[in-house]
Amino acid sequence: MLSGKNKSFINYFTKAEKALWCISVMLIAVSYFAFDGNGILRPAASLIGVTSLIFNAKGNPFGQFLMVIFSMLYGIISFSFSYYGEMITYLGMTAPMAVFALISWFKNPYNGNKSEVKVNKVTKKETVFMLFLTAVVTAAFYYILDYFNTANLIPSTLSVTTSFIAVYLTFRRSAFYAVAYAANDAVLIFLWVLASLSNTAYISVVICFIVFLANDIYGFISWSKMKKRQMNGEKENKF
Repeated sequence: MLSGKNKSFINYFTKAEKALWCISVMLIAVSYFAFDGNGILRPAASLIGVTSLIFNAKGNPFGQFLMVIFSMLYGIISFSFSYYGEMITYLGMTAPMAVFALISWFKNPYNGNKSEVKVNKVTKKETVFMLFLTAVVTAAFYYILDYFNTANLIPSTLSVTTSFIAVYLTFRRSAFYAVAYAANDAVLIFLWVLASLSNTAYISVVICFIVFLANDIYGFISWSKMKKRQMNGEKENKF
């Protein structure tokens, strides 16, 4: 028989979330064996990444812990194809910001529930400030990436833009973090499609970000519902 804690963990995710995670894992596994098959770095990063997203969709800080690990692995993968923008972005920005987001989410639980962060609303004034910072970061990274002869410079720079907005909104606990990540996923799908034209092994990375896109769309839907529920003072399952 299952203990109370195990039952709580199983019931923590909805049937839709379990199905989304299982389908995501299946697609990642199939794409790996069909197009890659060499080494475990890419599939490992993909599996950790998609698991991170399903926890993030629940507002669970554990998702940010997994995002730190994913960022380091993805940085290595990006380096292998001279996508220095992706490498610098994830190792120098996404990973550190995931650590700050982890701390922020832990410090702001909803009703004392450590497995659910309190959703925050970003004001118009802060949005303007965020967009100003984004413009500065984008401009700086454009010249840095150009100096290192980064492959596909323009989309790589656009990836920095969408990534910065995503990590900022994640840190600020806004539901729109998932929208920004979905935009980033779209850019990365394009980038890795270009890479796969030279090496079909990278098709598995394309599939990975298609899966991420679906999960981030769900993440926004989940956070929107979570925000409404929190405003009504309702509770969610713990685990």
